[in-house]
Amino acid sequence: MYRALAVTRAAEERLEILQKQGHVTGGLYRSLGQEAGAVGAAFALNRRADGTGDFLAPTVRAAGALFLFGGELVDFFRQYMARATGPTGGKESSVHWVDFSKGFVGPVSPLGTMVEVMAGITLSFKIRGEPRVGMVFSGDGASSTGAWHEGLSFATAQRCPLILMVEANQWAFATPTSKNTRVASFTEKAPGYGLGAESVDGTDVLAVFEATSRAASRARAGEGVQMVELRYYRRKGHAQHDAQEYVDPAELTEWEARDPLMLFEKRLVEEGWATEAEIDALREEATEECRVAAETAIAEPLPTGSDATRDVYTDVTTQHPWTRAATPDPRVAMDVI
Repeated sequence: MYRALAVTRAAEERLEILQKQGHVTGGLYRSLGQEAGAVGAAFALNRRADGTGDFLAPTVRAAGALFLFGGELVDFFRQYMARATGPTGGKESSVHWVDFSKGFVGPVSPLGTMVEVMAGITLSFKIRGEPRVGMVFSGDGASSTGAWHEGLSFATAQRCPLILMVEANQWAFATPTSKNTRVASFTEKAPGYGLGAESVDGTDVLAVFEATSRAASRARAGEGVQMVELRYYRRKGHAQHDAQEYVDPAELTEWEARDPLMLFEKRLVEEGWATEAEIDALREEATEECRVAAETAIAEPLPTGSDATRDVYTDVTTQHPWTRAATPDPRVAMDVI
């Protein structure tokens, strides 16, 4: 579990270096301070590579869960650097890729829509009588979108085995959560939907694991949708270009003292689960693994111009619908049969 945390931190630190070197030209989204949420949650699920395990829909700040579900580090770097060798051939970025055999579905860009997608996937589990659950991450800002509410309403009504992980990191871009909702905790929304809910300290990886394990057990037992709220803080801006000028420096300093890796390292030593030397070795191993994966991706080619349209357009000609047959004239009445 600690190794997974260390790999997540090292991968994003390596990406920050790559962006400063000009290798990453798009947005870079850090999960600094949130790593325990993704790692602890993913550890509570059944992860398999044969298409029979649980399903995951991560956000850009849940890369730690993606790695645990089998997302390769080298593919992560390929995606961010738009390499032709990447899972999407350079057409998408970060965690936006799909592998049904490993059980993860990369997010689509409109916020909240993955709740709808995962409602459909988990409904298929229920219809087939499979003991599988799906997990979808969403930020607190996404909870204000129509798709989030529509998907949650459908999933709860159908009692889908879905776990909704709410990343309550206190910011939606530059908008504080207090201006996004009137509730103090997102679990207060649960009674209106009829779902089970639990709030947990998102900086404590073991607390996240335990809460998510309980949610998964309830979902598998037919109790329907479960919510786990992860309380933590987004210690970087929305993306690397965001200077966070709207953040109180004292507040940021307070949360830096609650760093999830630092807290778990202390727990590991105090409980006698690992020595400081073993922890240092795991951290160094994670850093080296990320360095090798990044350098592999850097050496690979970018897509050619002709690659840009591959798997985008089709050569099958279809008839235009009547709504697009001609530009409508609003001054002329139209009789449509």
